[in-house]
Amino acid sequence: MARIAGVDLPRGKRIEIALTYIYGIGHTRAKEIITECGVEADRRTQDLSDDDVNRLRRQIEGKLQGGRYASYRDVL
Repeated sequence: MARIAGVDLPRGKRIEIALTYIYGIGHTRAKEIITECGVEADRRTQDLSDDDVNRLRRQIEGKLQGGRYASYRDVL
């Protein structure tokens, strides 16, 4: 099971949906993260390679603020 930002992502879900289990990440932001990391949105969490998970983890945890994903309101 992939663990990112302290959240165990559900194995059977598409990664696009699984990322929304992380506080502060919705569908739009999940799509942006997946595109930036070069991961296919329709892949299941259980089918991701360790390299894919590490790229996603670095992308997400690099933008975390106080245990949650930074919102646009936090940037202003």
